Amino acid sequence: MVGSIAAIGMGLAVIGAAIGIGWIGSSAMESIARQPEAVGDIRSNMILMAAFIEGAALIALILSFLVAGV
Repeated sequence: MVGSIAAIGMGLAVIGAAIGIGWIGSSAMESIARQPEAVGDIRSNMILMAAFIEGAALIALILSFLVAGV
C-alpha cells in the first residue's frame, strides 16, 4: 500500500513541476512581448525559477523513494 501511495506522490511531483515550469515559460513570453527591452532580465529570472521548481520536484521524488523503502 505504501508503494502505491509513494508512486502517486512521485507522479504528482512530476506533474506539478511540469505545470509550474510551463506557467513560468508562458508568463515569461507574455512579459517579453510586452517589454522586449527586458529580455535578459526576464530570461535569467525564468531560468532561476525553473531551477528552483526542478529542485523542489527532485526533493519530492527522493522523499517518495525513501517513504516507499526502495
